[in-house]
Amino acid sequence: MVGFSKMEEQKGHTSMRYQPLGNTGISVPVLSFGASPLGNEFGVADEAECTRAVHRAIDLGITCFDTSPYYGRGLSEERLGRALKGRRQQAVITTKCGRYDTATFDFSAERVQRSTDESLGRLQTDYVDVLFAHDVEFGDPMQVIEETIPALRDVQRQGKARAIGITGFPVALLHTIAAAAPVDAIMSYCRYNLLMDDLASALAPFCQQQGIGLFNASPLHMRVLSEKGPPDWHPAPAEVKAVARAVLASCQQHGASIEDVALQYCLRWQGAATTVVGMSKSAHVESNVAAMEGVASEALLAEIAQLVEPVKNRAWACGRPENDNFRWPLAAESEARHAH
Repeated sequence: MVGFSKMEEQKGHTSMRYQPLGNTGISVPVLSFGASPLGNEFGVADEAECTRAVHRAIDLGITCFDTSPYYGRGLSEERLGRALKGRRQQAVITTKCGRYDTATFDFSAERVQRSTDESLGRLQTDYVDVLFAHDVEFGDPMQVIEETIPALRDVQRQGKARAIGITGFPVALLHTIAAAAPVDAIMSYCRYNLLMDDLASALAPFCQQQGIGLFNASPLHMRVLSEKGPPDWHPAPAEVKAVARAVLASCQQHGASIEDVALQYCLRWQGAATTVVGMSKSAHVESNVAAMEGVASEALLAEIAQLVEPVKNRAWACGRPENDNFRWPLAAESEARHAH
């Protein structure tokens, strides 16, 4: 396991910055490698190029890699494991359990243990740095609190994970679960970028107070904020996608890359330990690292903010409908206890 000083020594030739992941003792780069594209989640990726991307990332100081058995139904983990062969000690690996297909979820303790062992096999390692329960909004919050998180702690005690956490889209639900069952790290996606920023108010202060490492994933809003545009399956409302196209036009008028501006916007925020962006090509890695050196103009950011204002923080339904009322039954139980 590589400590902060060792990683700094190895990456001394780069401009990458590292930050502590909450109270875990793990150090992460401010920019992390999202490995879902390695599982062909955004189109077919060439494995040889994926391997080059992983190696180039490490060379440039991007040492944290986020994957899941859900990404490519194991393919992302397999490709990442092969790419990191011989370089595992230079990497921080985060993976997940609980979600296995579009509509296949299992947050039981037995599945947590079995999933962990399966992931370790695909990743060709005997431990991961962070093991998350994946997309908890699709599960029963009480099961996640009473069964899943304790099972993750068992995995941690076995030495198969250095830290444990939860991931999901609804930040309020993540807050509620973590307040009831302490975790080491939380990852949310699409909740802090040019289109949404409620991660900063609804979750970041709690994480800072509790010493929880916060991952901000999808700075491009799952490619809505990209020149190519979002994939067909993207759940954002049509009006949000329309505004994103206007943001693209504004960036082009200013001679700026929308991807660079979106990434720079996230990286200047101090509320998260790291920002996770999907990559599958060495060119992606180099472009993202280069973007870190730039600063979006205040005039452009002001123009974007004005464009985005009508749809700011416009989310979409995600997970079980009953989880939208995220305070039940936890808040009701708490209120009942205080009433007595």
